[in-house]
Amino acid sequence: MNYILFDGPYRNNLLPFTFTRPVADIRVGILTIRQKWESYLEYTTTTVTEDYLADKFPMVEMEENIMINGSFLPNLEVVEFVKNLKHNQALFKGEDVIAFFAKEGEEVIDFSKFKAIEFEGDILSVQHTWDIFSKNGEAIVEDFNLITKDRKSEPIPSTVNTINPDHIFIEKGATLNYATLNASSGPIYIGRNAEVMEGSIVRGPLALCNNAALKLGTKVYGPTTVGPHSKIGGEVNNSVIFGFSNKGHDGFLGNSVLGEWCNLGADTNNSNLKNNYAEVRLWEYQTEGFARTGLQFCGLMMGDHSKCGINTMFNTGTVVGVSSNIFGSGFPRNFVPSFSWGGSKGFVTYNTNKAFEVAEVVMARRKEEFTEKDKFILEHIFEETKKYRRE
Repeated sequence: MNYILFDGPYRNNLLPFTFTRPVADIRVGILTIRQKWESYLEYTTTTVTEDYLADKFPMVEMEENIMINGSFLPNLEVVEFVKNLKHNQALFKGEDVIAFFAKEGEEVIDFSKFKAIEFEGDILSVQHTWDIFSKNGEAIVEDFNLITKDRKSEPIPSTVNTINPDHIFIEKGATLNYATLNASSGPIYIGRNAEVMEGSIVRGPLALCNNAALKLGTKVYGPTTVGPHSKIGGEVNNSVIFGFSNKGHDGFLGNSVLGEWCNLGADTNNSNLKNNYAEVRLWEYQTEGFARTGLQFCGLMMGDHSKCGINTMFNTGTVVGVSSNIFGSGFPRNFVPSFSWGGSKGFVTYNTNKAFEVAEVVMARRKEEFTEKDKFILEHIFEETKKYRRE
C-alpha cells in the first residue's frame, strides 16, 4: 500500500510554519509528524501540499493509496485502523478525516459515498500554532516510547547528576559533562552527536535531537524540543525549535515555537504571560485576525529564516513571519509580516536578494545548500505576503 500525507483543513492555521513546509513536516515531540508515521507504518511517505511546495515535497501516487491527514500524530491504535482501510472507507475523528482509501486519479473525493469509520481512541493533532508547544509534552512521551522500545541507552557519564535515570536515553556519539538531568516529570532524550555542556540543568520532558547542543549553564524546563543542529543557551521553557536554529546566549524563551534557520541575538527575551494574566490572543492567518488561544501562557511564533538582534524584546503572543529581521529597542508589534526589516519604530521590506544572500551564507555554515527550489518557495511567500507589509 502507498501512503500519502495531505495538509488537511488546518494548514492556514499553522502558518507561518506551513509557508515553507507541509503540515506533516512540523516537528512536535522528538520527531516530525512525517517521521512518526513512517516509523509506525515502516513505509516512506510522500505529500499532497500547496503547488509552490510540490517540487521540494513531491507526491508519488500509485494505483491504490491511503491518504493521511498530516495534522494527526499517529499511535499504535490508529495505525492499525489506517493499515486496514479498504476502498471507499474513511477513518474519522469527529468531523475531521484522519485517513481514507483512494484509487489513482480520484481527484474529487465525496465522503458521503464512503463508509465512515469513527476512531474512538485518543489521538493528538495540531490544529493551531500554539498546539505545537502545548501538546509537546505528550508528543515527547509517545516518541520516546517509540524510539527507545527494546533498545539500551548509552551509559550516563559519572559526572552527570540524574533523577529518575531510567527515563533518560542517550544515543551514540552524545557528549554530556557535569550537568543535571531530572526526568521525574518526563523523559529526557539525548540524540546522536548532541552535546550537553557543563553546568546545564534540565527538567524533562526534553528532546535534544541529533547534533543539537545545550550551551554552558543552560536552564531548560520541559516540555522542550531542541531540533537537529540547533543550539540553545540561557533559559528555555516549554518551547519547540524545529532545527538548524540558535538561541545561543542568555535570555528567556518560553511557550514558543521557532522554525528552521532562525537566530535570536544575545539577551533576547519574550514575554509568555500578560501583566493582567488574561488569555493570550495570537495572530492567525486563516482569519487574518487575533484568535483566542485559550492559554494564559503563550510566547513567540517565528517562521523560518527570521532573526533578531541583541536585546530584542518580544511581547506576549507575538507572531513573526518568514525571513524577517528584527532589531532595536522597545517592543515590535505582535504581528510581524514575512520579509520585514526593522523594529518598534517601524518596518521596511526586506528584499529577497538580500534575504537570499544571508540564507546562502547561513546554510553553507551547516554544509547545507540554499537551492533554487528554496528560492522559488521564498519568492512565492514574498509575493503572497505583500498585503501584510506596510511601507
